Amino acid sequence: MQIQFVKNIQFTRLIKAEGRLREFNFRKMRILQETLFSVDVVDDRGNRIMFRMRKDDTNWHIIPQPVPAWVSEQEKLMSEMIEEELA
Repeated sequence: MQIQFVKNIQFTRLIKAEGRLREFNFRKMRILQETLFSVDVVDDRGNRIMFRMRKDDTNWHIIPQPVPAWVSEQEKLMSEMIEEELA
């Protein structure tokens, strides 16, 4: 019997979005041999916004879905943070 260990990657970063520091929570996931990151953040009303990011050739991008503009504006910064954590 062979045991295989898979490293669980979870981290939180504070990002200034829409004039406030917001806590973005990242979690690495494997779905059908594809690596994704699940990201969640809370809006001003306390609603949790959840979305996924996928890596293209060089950068991580939000998988197309409706997210507020202040989230999509931070896509490049979130991509850099994921790469920094994976390094």
